[in-house]
Amino acid sequence: MHHEGLRESDPEVAALVAAEERREFEKIRMIPSENYVSRAVLEATGSVFTNKYSEGYAGKRYYEGQQCVDPLEEMAIARAKSLFGADHANVQPYSGSPANLAVYFALLKPNDTVMGMALPHGGHLTHGWNVSITGAFFRSVQYGVDAATGRIDMDQVRTLALAERPKLIIAGATAYPRVIDFEAFRRVADEVGAHLLVDMAHIAGLVAGGAHPSPVPHAHVVSTTTHKTLRGPRGAMLLCKEAMAKAVDKAVFPGLQGGPHNHTTAGIAVALREAATPAFREYARQVVANARALAGHLAGCGFKLVSGGTDNHLILMDVTPRGLTGKQYAKALDRAGLECNYNTVPGDPRKPFDPSGLRMGTPAITSRGMKEADMATVAAWFNRVAETPAGAEDRLDAIAAEVREFTRRFPCPGIAVG
Repeated sequence: MHHEGLRESDPEVAALVAAEERREFEKIRMIPSENYVSRAVLEATGSVFTNKYSEGYAGKRYYEGQQCVDPLEEMAIARAKSLFGADHANVQPYSGSPANLAVYFALLKPNDTVMGMALPHGGHLTHGWNVSITGAFFRSVQYGVDAATGRIDMDQVRTLALAERPKLIIAGATAYPRVIDFEAFRRVADEVGAHLLVDMAHIAGLVAGGAHPSPVPHAHVVSTTTHKTLRGPRGAMLLCKEAMAKAVDKAVFPGLQGGPHNHTTAGIAVALREAATPAFREYARQVVANARALAGHLAGCGFKLVSGGTDNHLILMDVTPRGLTGKQYAKALDRAGLECNYNTVPGDPRKPFDPSGLRMGTPAITSRGMKEADMATVAAWFNRVAETPAGAEDRLDAIAAEVREFTRRFPCPGIAVG
């Protein structure tokens, strides 16, 4: 993008923006929660809507001057409802964590029991993990994955729910490479009298594009970020049944937040329109196809994949058999131009800040136009980095040069770097 005003006002920040644009262009970005947004989403998010305060909801604001904001928010809501087939949508949550907390506030009392996926097994902090407010202010019990298969065992989920009788069951994950059976989770929730929250932050774009089953028909409430696979700005939404609408809206405002970020709402509206196109459906299909192809090539190189592969956009690997730790490997990959994140794996004996695993995904590289055939090239680089001895930075730098040459063939949405 052009940043004349920024360069003139603050050359230091402008230099960092330019450096980040080049970094995002030159690297193969594979953190599964990251993506590239379109130029249109960038422009909407950087628009004058950032100047306006709008506490309340459309038609019921506490400040005047809402003649443009109200139709904008109503447009984003209508697009969200249409895209996901939801009764009600709230587009005001600042991000995914506060969106989840709003559901707790809407449906629970302090110390009520919640049941979510354990963080080391692929869940999220806000699914009741002990260091999160969701684990500190509520009684939390956790289910995990089967040690042998790496998959959620619904019999275990049901047994735990029957024993603990949670008021809220949370389905959804941040590092789970398989399709989640939302219908089965709803059956368990109904059996124990719990509400079901599905956190589809990671897979929202796949759901929108028809490449993953939708949780909307089964959940009482669905939360999602609007970035990740959905390719919008850093924000969140809550989708729910009509019966939940009033409680959810009240929990977001005035329960947790003041004025919504209207510039983010503008970016969300644009992203939702883009996600309703045939081109986006093809994108979602390609994300999954690329992930499966990459998983196959990595397995062929001898990497140990949690659950043996993937059904969605992400891959989780245990790199211990390669004589590596996740952190050591992630840092070596980054130097070589391949951006991932170290991550715990189910049953990990190591600490979360220095775990055994590596998490990667295909949303961003698919946005750049990479296809299945390119995944063989990417997997070969992963293998070469794994074979590079500690201290051989020159070999990592040589791979990074190859990566830079490779990425020149694939333009970045929203970024004009040549």
